[in-house]
Amino acid sequence: MSGLSRRRFLGLAGGAGALVTAGLAGPRLFGPAAATGELVVSRLPLPAPFQVPLPIPAVLNPVARNPDADRYEIVQREATMEILPGTRTPIWGYQGTFPGPTIESRSGRTAVVVHRNELPVPTVVHLHGGHTPADSDGYTTDLVLPAGGTHTAHAGMHDPAAKVTQVEREYVYPLRQKAATLWYHDHRMDFTGPAVYRGLAGFHLVRDDEEDSLPLPRGERELPLMIADRAFAEDGSMRYPSIDPTLHTVHGVEESYVEGVLGDVILVNGAPWPVAEVSATRYRLRVLNASNARRYDLALDPPPPGGQAFTQIGSDQGLLDAPRVHDHVTVAPAERFDLVVDFGRYPIGSEVTLVNRLGAGGTAHVMRFRVTRRATEDSHIPDRLADIEPLDRTQATVTREFSFRGGRIGDRHGWTIGGHPFSPTRTDVRPRLGDVEIWRFVADVHHPIHLHLVHFRVLSRGDREPGPYDAGRKDTVDLRPGEAVEVIARFDGYRGRYMFHCHNLEHEDMGMMANFEVF
Repeated sequence: MSGLSRRRFLGLAGGAGALVTAGLAGPRLFGPAAATGELVVSRLPLPAPFQVPLPIPAVLNPVARNPDADRYEIVQREATMEILPGTRTPIWGYQGTFPGPTIESRSGRTAVVVHRNELPVPTVVHLHGGHTPADSDGYTTDLVLPAGGTHTAHAGMHDPAAKVTQVEREYVYPLRQKAATLWYHDHRMDFTGPAVYRGLAGFHLVRDDEEDSLPLPRGERELPLMIADRAFAEDGSMRYPSIDPTLHTVHGVEESYVEGVLGDVILVNGAPWPVAEVSATRYRLRVLNASNARRYDLALDPPPPGGQAFTQIGSDQGLLDAPRVHDHVTVAPAERFDLVVDFGRYPIGSEVTLVNRLGAGGTAHVMRFRVTRRATEDSHIPDRLADIEPLDRTQATVTREFSFRGGRIGDRHGWTIGGHPFSPTRTDVRPRLGDVEIWRFVADVHHPIHLHLVHFRVLSRGDREPGPYDAGRKDTVDLRPGEAVEVIARFDGYRGRYMFHCHNLEHEDMGMMANFEVF
């Protein structure tokens, strides 16, 4: 489903409260397979799927080490890449690549990352999932201005607390957290969507002794998979509509991309519908949905004998307490799923396609695995994985509720939290350091909600038990139309100003962000 026209969206947003109360918004209007977004169609011939080898992002080496910290340097710059075979595509990239280089760190060992901005626009870097001091969290107006730039009159000038730097910024990540699949991306106010779409995203993997002690697949049998959708123009450039509220007219129908941008090409690690050759053994797939707005429902075709395609061992913030098995997995933007697939259940020579059950045409396929050889199996999945701090309702000091809805903001249309569009000068909530709180989120359409600083546990979904994909320590939760979700979090570690927001990047850019200050 490509999404909603602007007229239909405004009509639904205006009546969302009544529809939620009646319990009709999800099944009547959207259905379980819906996505909130508008499709952008490529304007050049697209390659056949499963022709390009799966690339693995390079691991970035530190430029310096001391007993407690590693120092990295990254240049944000324009470059061109061959994303579609035979076609050159301009990108904005960390080190000039898409995805950017992977940083691998040890839990408790500080990573200092110096970003130099050689792009033509200001940037902000957010370590998504990082338990990070406020000064290095990548607040949306803490700009790094480009070399020779004249952009000082943008968002930072309207936020007296903004920490604007020229050309370079040093981000300090203490990484006092468990092993997890984190990622870093641009987070500039009003412009996160186009910046990430053009390539500003990369993995940051945190490892620890607890995880290392487990006999999980590793080395070449551990695959980071950044899944993202894009559309391409005739000249090979990425097609991305303006986020200006000006209407787009197609065949006389008023359309805009206020709902979110969906592309028609599925990229994995920057390659279209790639193929990976694997041995007949278990593989660990670190799945990241880095799309602006697209949700995926991942499955294997053909399914393995007996079903249960995936064994989930981790979520956004690291290992689960115990493995869960799934026939398919739904992944919202910014969510991460740590999955093990046993390709030893397939005959040698099998071709196994990772499909998207929410897609159609080209977006119904993600990538393919070819089982090419036998090998010694040296991994297994233990019944217990990690110790996770219990959090329950008796520990909470307060319950807060936040509505995520669309509607009119002044003379334009956008998105709000609690009826308010984002303002960097407004503090929306002030949790006390160390307190446990329950936050209840209510949605009109699909919204993946992300909290900075903290991880949380999902307590309930639709006033029932958490869903099958809600297990573990999370920092992003998928809200479906008309749904309420409760999460519980301990606000510990650092004081300061942080954000929570929808991670549909067009929703975020159009006002669906809010501030919390830990005091």
